[in-house]
Amino acid sequence: AKTRSEVSGGGRKPWRQKGTGHARQGSTRSPQWTGGGVVFAPVPRDYSFKINKKEKRAALKSVLTSRVLDNKLIVVDELKFDEIKTKKFQAVMDNLKVKKALVVIADNDEKITMSARNIPTVKTALVNSINVYDILKGDTLVLTKDAVAKIEEVYA
Repeated sequence: AKTRSEVSGGGRKPWRQKGTGHARQGSTRSPQWTGGGVVFAPVPRDYSFKINKKEKRAALKSVLTSRVLDNKLIVVDELKFDEIKTKKFQAVMDNLKVKKALVVIADNDEKITMSARNIPTVKTALVNSINVYDILKGDTLVLTKDAVAKIEEVYA
């Protein structure tokens, strides 16, 4: 959909201002005309905004700290699967008594990510791609020992 300024044409006044008996018109592309523009046409907007690196890092530290204080952080020795199986991953989650979680792994393991991706309440993320939003969205944070080591290395 285009606004009246985006529709092509309509530059000349269709008829003179007075003396024709017609209502006054300025453009053939105004919204009341056939072929005219849409009154409040949708305009794509970019709502993203910049956050300073130090602020982003401080926010992440704060969220991780709050997860620890609320006992919503679980550290697992390792997550290893022989095959890609959602049922096995769900069994691990049920065993940990976790419903909504962000599972953070150190290295990209296709068996873990593919086993977890069909569970709507679970999201997997690599250590280098964790963010405040994902941590807050998942009620519990599940980390592997390798992931904890990498987080300490980067944020300590």
